[in-house]
This record gives sequence, C-alpha cells and structure tokens, in this order.
Amino acid sequence: MSATDTVHGMLSVLFAAAVVHGLRQAVSSRTPGWRGRVDHLLHTAMALAMAVMPWSWGGVLPEPPQTVFFAAAALWFPLSAAGPLRDLRPGMVARRLPQAAGMAAMAWMTHSMAGSSHDTLAGGLPEAHHSAGSAHPAGETTAADAVGAALALLLLAYALWSLTRDMPALRTPRLVETHGTGAPGTRHPYARFWEGSMALGTAVMLLMPH
Repeated sequence: MSATDTVHGMLSVLFAAAVVHGLRQAVSSRTPGWRGRVDHLLHTAMALAMAVMPWSWGGVLPEPPQTVFFAAAALWFPLSAAGPLRDLRPGMVARRLPQAAGMAAMAWMTHSMAGSSHDTLAGGLPEAHHSAGSAHPAGETTAADAVGAALALLLLAYALWSLTRDMPALRTPRLVETHGTGAPGTRHPYARFWEGSMALGTAVMLLMPH
C-alpha cells in the first residue's frame, strides 16, 4: 500500500466515524429544530461522499449531480441563517460560513474529478490525461489552483480554531449558542472536535492528488 493510499484510508475512517456521528445527531431529540437536523444530514452526506471518494469503487454516483448537490448545500448554510422575521443576521451568517466552505470544497472536488474523468475518457490512456490537461489555458489552471488553495487555507484555519478552542474545557459541557437556531442550549463538549476534524480532513483531501 502506497503512502497516498494510507492517508486515504485514514481519512476514510475519519469520515466514516463522522457519518455515524452525523446520523446520531440528526435523529437525536436534542437536535434543535428542523434547520439543525438538515445541517446534520448535509454533513452526513458530505462525510459519506468523502469516505468513498478516494477509492475506485467510490465513483458509483456520477460527479455532476454531486457537484450541484454540494453547491446547493454551500448556499444553504448562509441563506438559512435568517431569523424569525426573515432577516439575515451577520453574526449567524459568519458562524455558518466555515460549513459553507466545506460544502463548497466538496463541490469543487467533485467538479475537478468530473473534469479529470472526462479528459481521461477522451484520451483513452492515462498518459493522454496529462496532454489533455496541458491543453487547458494557463489562466484557467492558475484560477483553479487559487480556488482550491483558498478553500484549503480557510478550512485549515477553521480546523485549528475548532480543535484548540475547547481544550481546557473538554471535561464539562457548556452553554453556548447552537449553529442550528441561534438559541442558547447545551452543546456536546466534543462538537467542535467533529467540526474541526471534518474541516481538517476536507482540507487534506483538497490538497491530495485526485
């Protein structure tokens, strides 16, 4: 097994655990409101897609529908931050941007994989993929790299913040504002661990070769 396969295997284990966690949170009676449940279901779908993405048997579903789905999910997080009077609250929108970035990264990866698959099929041989890719305009390639790098940096920063913020208080739950409704409630002390782990795993996947 190559080093790349080892990393992909570790990421698949992480995302599989995130799938179980997301499903538990989605069906839990402690999840506040329908918006929170939708959030957890979207995270579960993303974790499931990420768990199978690196492997050859993971391409059962075509990439374009996945790109559309996760692009819509990226829009869901900021647009669903509206309050009871349908007003978008800047603070809530800002708190939901990292989740939107994760979904956007997933959409970006599936879009890139769809393009790579198209080039490979057109070329017929793996060697032809490189020649087909080299035919792309340099500006397009640079822009694509810039988008991927920006998403990876944002997710890495959020992962670092999430994984370190609650370190002194992991033994006791705290009253904090929930992501789903903005209303105060008891939050699991390891919630930010899962959020940070997902962000870190997504950033690594962005930087890995596809």
